[in-house]
Amino acid sequence: MPRATIPRARLAKALGRDLPDAELRDLLWSTKAEFDGPEGGSLVLEATADRLDLLTESGLALALAPKVGGAHGLVPIRSAPWSGPAPQLLVDPSVAGVRPAIAGAIVAAPESRPLDAGLLDEAIRFQELLHATYGAQRKRASIGIYPTDRFQFPVRYTTRPVDDVRFVPLDGTVEVGGRAFLAAHPLAARYGSLGVAGERMLVLLDRDDQILSVPPILNSRGAGEARPGDRSLLLESTGATVARVREMIGLLSLVFVANGWSVAPVETVGGPADREGGAVVATRRLELPLATLDALAGRTFTTPEAEHLLAQSRLGAHPIPGGFTVEVPPWRPDLLTAVDLAEDVVLARGLRAEDGVVPPSPTRGRRRTESVFRREVADLLLGLGYAELYTPVLVGAEVDALLAPSGAIRVANPVSDLYSHVRNRLLPSLLTSLAHNVRHAYPQRMYEVGPVIVADPGSETGGRTLVRAGILLAGERFGFADGAALLDYLTGAMGAVGVREPLEIPGTIRGRAARLRLAGESIGEVGELHPSVLTELRVPVPAVWAELDLSALWPLVRRAEAA
Repeated sequence: MPRATIPRARLAKALGRDLPDAELRDLLWSTKAEFDGPEGGSLVLEATADRLDLLTESGLALALAPKVGGAHGLVPIRSAPWSGPAPQLLVDPSVAGVRPAIAGAIVAAPESRPLDAGLLDEAIRFQELLHATYGAQRKRASIGIYPTDRFQFPVRYTTRPVDDVRFVPLDGTVEVGGRAFLAAHPLAARYGSLGVAGERMLVLLDRDDQILSVPPILNSRGAGEARPGDRSLLLESTGATVARVREMIGLLSLVFVANGWSVAPVETVGGPADREGGAVVATRRLELPLATLDALAGRTFTTPEAEHLLAQSRLGAHPIPGGFTVEVPPWRPDLLTAVDLAEDVVLARGLRAEDGVVPPSPTRGRRRTESVFRREVADLLLGLGYAELYTPVLVGAEVDALLAPSGAIRVANPVSDLYSHVRNRLLPSLLTSLAHNVRHAYPQRMYEVGPVIVADPGSETGGRTLVRAGILLAGERFGFADGAALLDYLTGAMGAVGVREPLEIPGTIRGRAARLRLAGESIGEVGELHPSVLTELRVPVPAVWAELDLSALWPLVRRAEAA
């Protein structure tokens, strides 16, 4: 899980008192964060990838305040005053092929509290955490922070010839040229390829042609350096998609809004954000039917109780007939549906050991016969010398692309490209494991018995869960015949005999793939992997894959046993 170290003193100041370690652990039990322990004068925390807001002292204080008698409900987002022409981000068409999306917002300090060193440090720590996680190491999105009193709007997002770029880097004292910066700076070595196309590189320029930054690498000194005492800041994010850069701005705005800062919108002119419209830092509205909440929680909630728990979750609850309209702050991009809201309500109520009730039963518990059947298949493969795998149901975009069209369901707003699709067969997971083991000797034999999700427009969720057994053999002498013989052995061990028919399967060699049918039902697939797939995975030997649909096979086996 993502991990952060935050100053204990700042959390105590935000909450109004210090929390002993034991109390902090207890309070975090009903959140998606964990306390790993103290480290000097700081606290080491972990949180699930969907609750990055808990890894900054301001966000953690917002979540914990209702639990210690503090404020609750939605944090108000006040509109910041702005004098002069409306601030704008002007997007040049030249950025389209490099990093097309940009979004921005201005945050303004309260009258009596300009930016201090502690708040600036918190913002920078959270910025780097977002870069590493939500921004996928700046590939999907990155953030810049700029003092508005040291540059002039409008800000232009464009490209310039590398040799025409000259600026003082944020961590430097002398002006450097673009080519020297790309060649020598350590951040340019890591992220330079994300902002350079041929002989041109991305730049942010103000009205007077002053360079604010070279996205997504580094800000400039001066116009790109926020300092204690600043009263107004531009938060800017560039990236691959409009949704991701807006969410990055929304997440970072938490640090300032929670400390009483107000927000002003920055209009984007040109580019995809201009076409999509909509505010950057603003609340969203979702509906939560009480019936959905009751069904998911396993108990009945009254309207006042649910409203109170939504306020404890720092959300805005507005009762409507049959449920609520819920206002969601911009730093909660994880809340997308009523199911997500229901989860927050359950967490706010608190998870207790006594909530688990064992229903009365006249019989002793035992495994279902279908589970026994699946375990028998796994034991057969284990006995044949195959290594058993346990992999996530989510797979990466790169391995899914090797099997296109794969039919896998794409995850909306994935936290990482490593978990961007829901597998509809075990093959992507097996290929991922094969790629991770290229340094081990061959032959390699591996298998997994696990769930897959296939698209099903007729179901409530649009997907249906099946259980499959997937097998992969990699070695000099393995081919299609080995996979086909293995499927025949497994079905034969269950007292069934299937019929193979030719089939074209993405990622396999044409003419060396087949479907296995039993009683007219498709129960399995087998194929020899295409050399292009193996080359992408850096696998030096042939490989063959076979897969049994245990959800389809079990009813046929059970029917045969009953007969």
